[in-house]
Formats: sequence, structure tokens, C-alpha cells
Amino acid sequence: MIYFNNDYSEGCHEKVLARLTKTNMEQTLGYGEDEYCAAAAELIRKKCGREDAAVHFLVGGTQANLTVIDAALRPHQGALGPDTAHINVHETGAVEATGHKVLWVPHQDGKITAGQVAQTVHAHRTNGATEHTVQPKLVYISNPTELGTLYSLAELEALSNTCHELGLYLFMDGARLGYGLAAKGNDVTLPDIARLCDVFYIGGTKVGALFGEAVVIMNPAIAEDFRYLIKQHGGMLAKGRLLGVQFQALLEDDLYFEIAAHADRLADRLREKLRSLHVPFLVESTTNQLFPILPDGVLERLSETYVFCEQERVDETHRAVRFCTSWATKEENVEQLCADLQRLLG
Repeated sequence: MIYFNNDYSEGCHEKVLARLTKTNMEQTLGYGEDEYCAAAAELIRKKCGREDAAVHFLVGGTQANLTVIDAALRPHQGALGPDTAHINVHETGAVEATGHKVLWVPHQDGKITAGQVAQTVHAHRTNGATEHTVQPKLVYISNPTELGTLYSLAELEALSNTCHELGLYLFMDGARLGYGLAAKGNDVTLPDIARLCDVFYIGGTKVGALFGEAVVIMNPAIAEDFRYLIKQHGGMLAKGRLLGVQFQALLEDDLYFEIAAHADRLADRLREKLRSLHVPFLVESTTNQLFPILPDGVLERLSETYVFCEQERVDETHRAVRFCTSWATKEENVEQLCADLQRLLG
């Protein structure tokens, strides 16, 4: 079987593995206080253009999301995001388990707008029973979104301005950030994200690392005592240097961005083939996630050779599915899929 169901089926990039092997028998301090974590954090600060950023390394995305949100919020406050948000639909209530409600609004191609944020906050503050309902305090977005779409710089600036005018934090889930930064048409840079967000993270698990996310905190109010929250939530890895080694390998010489561009390029190849066959998409995206709408019969034939994700049923005979390329996707596998689509649909 050929897997197009996610972007983390393989282990890690060979250069990351080589660096882990090379440093395997070294002795260092634990819990992320080693020289590799320090060097990786400094690399991130330089790429963000912000020497004041606090950088912490955690193992996975759910862990990063719940730890950041718990650090940012008081007990009566909640996180506002789209109904498709990962924290709302795919993390088993991890944020709610910390005592904070996820407040969702309808998505627009996986995104929310500054206007929706302002409207939600206004409704809370003027409903006559403010203290009886959960207070929106943090806005959660993903870039790319769960549907592979991207926030433009203008959209991100509008969200940031609205959040800060209303006294809210802006938090960007960057589990697939590399694929967004490398995508065609993207006009948002890492320094832009550092300037506009109170906190975000650079995902490694889905972009070439064995595991790991680099949380970058720009707002001192969230950074205060953050390591206490990491420990309390079981996120303080004793062998923390394993995270620093991986991010150092990924960020040196921009390997992170090169392998993300590889995934986007192969996704574009598949996207072009589907369009040439007049296949509609559930949503238009430019990153490594594609959501074509295909006949049930075609999907049954494809499932004999390929693994992909079910998204939603569109009508009685068609379903939207997700094909996902990754840093490790082989070009010949994409070409084989294109040939099979041509045979079945051409």
C-alpha cells in the first residue's frame, strides 16, 4: 500500500537521524537545559528576528496546545476558534480537561475572521449576564488550517489588531507551519508571525522530525512560569536534548523549509492532475493537503492501492477525501497515483 493519509507516517529526515546518531552517547543536562536546545532556540530567535522570544520544546501538538492555552488563561476563560479547529474536533477534549472551554464559531474554508472575533467578544460583554458565561480570552488558529488553507498577511494582521484591541491573545498552531510558509502564494513570513502572534509553534512532528514542536512565546504574560506548566502537563522530557538536536538539524541551512517545499511541489503535481480531469475540490488549498471530491466507485478502486482519509460525504455517490503529501513523499508514488487517476477518470 502507498500512504497518502498523513504527513507523519515515516520516521524522520536522514539528516535528523544522522545528528541523533552522532550525539547519541554524549552526556548533557536534562529537561531541555542542554546546549542543543539552547542552540536550536537561538536559531529560532534569529529566524523570527526576535531576540526576546521565549522558546520551549515539547513532544507533540496536543501537548503544546493544551499547555499553551492553560498557561494563557485563567479558570473562567476560554479559547475561541473555528468549529474545525484541531482543539475542538481532534484532541479528545484535551483543552477542556485543563478546565478551559473551547468556544467555536463557524469556519470559512477552515479560517475565522477578525469580524467574527469582534462579534463574539461584543456579544459576551453586552449580554447582561457576562460573569455567568465563559469569557473569550484567547483566539486559536492553525496555519495551515485543518483544510489546508492559509491566512493571508492581511487576514493575520486584522486578527492580531482585533485581538490586541480587545485584550485577547492570538495563538497560532503551527503543526504544519513549514508547508504553509513554503506554499505558492503565501505572503506570511516567520518574522510576520512572531510580530503578530502572542504565541505560536513550529511543528516538527509533521515536518521531518521524529517528534517535537517548538513553542515560541512573544508575550511575557504567557511566558511567565511556562516551564512549571510544561512539567505539570507531563511535557518536560527528561532527555530533552533529543528535541534540541532535531530542531537544530532541521533549521540549519533551512532544511525545514526545503523539505516542506518538496511536499508542496508534489501536492501541486497531484492537484494539477485532478484539475485536468475536472475533479472538484471541497476547498481550494495550496499546501500539502488536498480534498478532492470523487465518485464512490473510483475511491473503492483507489483504496486497493492507496491509503487516504475520509473527509465527508457530498452526495449519494460522491465523497470528499484527503490526500496528504509529506517531506518524505516519493515522486514516483505521486506519478503512479496520477496515472491511476487518469486511467479511472480520463
